Amino acid sequence: MQATGKSVSIRRAAEIRRLNALSQTQLIERARPQLRAVADIDELHLHFAESIAAVVRRGAEAGRHLALILPWGPVGQYGVLGEILSQEGLSLGDSTLFFMDEYADSSGAAVPPSHPLSFRGAAMDWLGSLEPRLRPQLGNVLFPDGTNLEEIDRRMAQVGGVDTCFGGVGIHGHIAFNEPEPGVSESVTRRVALNEVTRTINAIRAGVGGDLENFPHEAWTLGMRQCLSARRVRLYCRSDLGLDWAKTVLRLAALGSPGDDYPVTWARQHPDYKVTTTRENLDAPAVPLP
Repeated sequence: MQATGKSVSIRRAAEIRRLNALSQTQLIERARPQLRAVADIDELHLHFAESIAAVVRRGAEAGRHLALILPWGPVGQYGVLGEILSQEGLSLGDSTLFFMDEYADSSGAAVPPSHPLSFRGAAMDWLGSLEPRLRPQLGNVLFPDGTNLEEIDRRMAQVGGVDTCFGGVGIHGHIAFNEPEPGVSESVTRRVALNEVTRTINAIRAGVGGDLENFPHEAWTLGMRQCLSARRVRLYCRSDLGLDWAKTVLRLAALGSPGDDYPVTWARQHPDYKVTTTRENLDAPAVPLP
């Protein structure tokens, strides 16, 4: 008999209580080798940048075209990555970059790069800041936008698959904008409705003054199927904005049972999956709930 939503929620709540009761040491011991910890957010951004650079370096040394899935959020790693690329003369010219997602407007169209919240606009600004010799070809930078859904799968196949999927983790476990929903582990590139948890925390980050009415309600996203098809999955999970919000989802990303209610838990079944966090984020919540 298939479990009901209520019974799944009860089981997940009990699991979260057990996971949140683990000490730092217990968490690390049980989650090793999928869990790695760094000192603080600056170290996390450095680790993130160096991890991307290492993949690019391996691709260059092997003389092969490289395909990466990248997030625009978190973003602190990109300034550091630019410095590494410049110092080493390491080029993205033989790479295809599949960025994870983009907001949609009220008509369902992807917001233009000029929109203040556009991931594409910000990412292209960063790429444009690189020396010309280090930039990828414009046609090799793809964002899901409703016009290229079939092209994304075709291009991934053409380059022999994605080497590494890099990403962050949302408060309820979304990767890209794959919100909790039935069958999310098999989802493909599509337009999605953003739930209120995502919209609220992203609006806080965006500095829009609490304007939830005009904050995007929808987005275009790569599916979990594309993200988990990569040969390696490397996720980064940390609290920010002075808010302690990521400790529970970190524990689920490291030890949670797979389920559609927290999509990141499906990544635990990937053969080469690691999640990196800060030491502070390994602490149990200050106020454990009964």
